[in-house]
Amino acid sequence: MQAYLIPLRATLAGMALLTSVLTPGALAQSYPAKTIRIVAPFPPASVADILARPIAQKMNEAWNQPVIVDNRTGMAGSVGSDVVAKAAPDGYTLLLGTVGTNAINAALYSRMPYNVRTDFAPITPVANAYLLLVMHPSVPVRTVKEVIALARSRPGQLNYGSAGAGTTPHLAGAMFQHMAKVSMTHIAYKGSPQSAIDLIAGRLDLIFANGTAALPHIRAGRMRLIAISAPRRDPALPQVPAIAETVPGFEMAPWWGLFAPAGTPREIVAKLNTEASRILALPEIKTQYGNLGMTALSSASDAFNAYVQSEIVRWATVVKAVGAHAD
Repeated sequence: MQAYLIPLRATLAGMALLTSVLTPGALAQSYPAKTIRIVAPFPPASVADILARPIAQKMNEAWNQPVIVDNRTGMAGSVGSDVVAKAAPDGYTLLLGTVGTNAINAALYSRMPYNVRTDFAPITPVANAYLLLVMHPSVPVRTVKEVIALARSRPGQLNYGSAGAGTTPHLAGAMFQHMAKVSMTHIAYKGSPQSAIDLIAGRLDLIFANGTAALPHIRAGRMRLIAISAPRRDPALPQVPAIAETVPGFEMAPWWGLFAPAGTPREIVAKLNTEASRILALPEIKTQYGNLGMTALSSASDAFNAYVQSEIVRWATVVKAVGAHAD
């Protein structure tokens, strides 16, 4: 009997080794075989939601499998991000993450439900943009210099809203206060649309808004565009100054990206990267994002991972310098 056990053990070991080698490739070939869920960790009509939906639609068309967008809100996107961090690493639960959820929040919150460095497999960046400093039309200012003068004359009395504590609009306001040496009151909302609604209603004085939330209202005269958070003027808006022209060094350039849970097979990450990159290069997607004040972009997964890791370090330094916190 012992003579038979030795070759049997060797055979089983060989089969296990062969299975471990072949499974990832076979899994990638059959992927996707069921519904894919893209978690947008902010409300419907938020930037993450708007960016995720055309990607989901195009993936559905290419793979003939349902691809749905699941809005999970809370804690500046951390609730939805945690859902993905703890999901099975099989490529069927993805995150449309942001610079906030995957870099800034780690420095703003003393306790995080996930680890931004180790709990995700970055797939590709999706888009980047700058923020718009907009005021309610009743506020008697038209330049950044006048905003600063008004804020200094009314310490703590100007209210600025954001998409939530720890989001880029919140941090932009904190940076502005620190660099311009002014004091304003921050009011956190559940998402950009909600802060935009309260600005229009006159319950806020200003917001640092994403183009998706602000551009339609600027065009309709319900908001006054003061400046942009880019390091220099945008050729598409040459008449609009950069905040940095008045506050040297000021820059806030949010980005969004697609992530899978850590441990997702590299072959599946590569397949997702290839398909997402194809979608993001489509002229219709570039135009759609561009109309919202954003630039569609993509990169190799390893390059995106390196960028995310560098952003974690950079924003930790910025948050410490401005003294921002979310809890």
